[in-house]
Amino acid sequence: MDAPAMEDAACGRGGDLLMAKMSEVAGWVGADAPSADGEIVAVSSVEAADERTVVFAVDAAALKAALGSKAGVILAGKALKLDEADARVWRVADPRYAFAMIAKNLKGKGFEAGVHVSAVVGEGVEIGDGTSIGPRVVIGDGVQIGRDCNILAGVTLYPKTVLGDRVVVQAGAVLGATGFGYVRHAETSEYVVFPQQGSLYVEDDVEIGANTTIDRGALGETRIGRGTKIDNLVHIGHNCVIGKNVIIAAQTGISGSSVVEDGAILGGQVGIGEHATVGAGVILGGGAGVLSGKKMHGAGQVFWGRPARPLKEYLRDLARLRKG
Repeated sequence: MDAPAMEDAACGRGGDLLMAKMSEVAGWVGADAPSADGEIVAVSSVEAADERTVVFAVDAAALKAALGSKAGVILAGKALKLDEADARVWRVADPRYAFAMIAKNLKGKGFEAGVHVSAVVGEGVEIGDGTSIGPRVVIGDGVQIGRDCNILAGVTLYPKTVLGDRVVVQAGAVLGATGFGYVRHAETSEYVVFPQQGSLYVEDDVEIGANTTIDRGALGETRIGRGTKIDNLVHIGHNCVIGKNVIIAAQTGISGSSVVEDGAILGGQVGIGEHATVGAGVILGGGAGVLSGKKMHGAGQVFWGRPARPLKEYLRDLARLRKG
């Protein structure tokens, strides 16, 4: 365990903003920058902008407001028209994305490496360089945590949990707990727990929200793919496989042995039955329900309702109900 101990109870949340030359900031986002003099210290709203901050505009009204502000840099889409040239306007492909990238780079890592004195660390734990372990974190025996991770207050990592590099786990999350798997006796109705002795593997650049729970595998592994972002209050059952760059919004529940493939988007309060498959790029609207064993495919296709079905079909069914 290489990370040093930390006394500060606020560890893992601090970190001063960086300062960067405008020319450097332009390079971060590939901006067409007529003027790249001066320094940038922060991103801001239009109302709070000053000559050392960056704002963005996605339409003509937002651009007009930004031009009337004190902002040092205005990120604007390449198609937006200017009545008069303004050196503060930087043309980018996606202003919101560029704005977020600048904010991320200015913030830096945003936390200090180390293990808080109130954390409980088991035997044989491996913690990578640059990782922060916050207050009251509990890490079970043999857990592996990669480099530059940020494990916030009250997180519990059970044994057989592995985290890759740059993983963020928000307060109160529980990773690697026993899965909800039981076998019922046909005559006595008694339930006996099915072995829950597998593992949980979280790949690089995953972010996990507050009070989210992810169970370890029963006999195999549960896996969360690289770059996936999981909101607060999500539950992922044992043996699930979540692909790369998946988005999962709050209060979603995914039953055991289900698969969510790369790039899928799950809205809030989605429910997925066991052994179901959500295909690559599929979008499930808020509250959608996927039946056990169901396979849903079609990149970019939106499914809604309970049971989930293509959006046009769902809206057609609603219209029929109103007429009835």
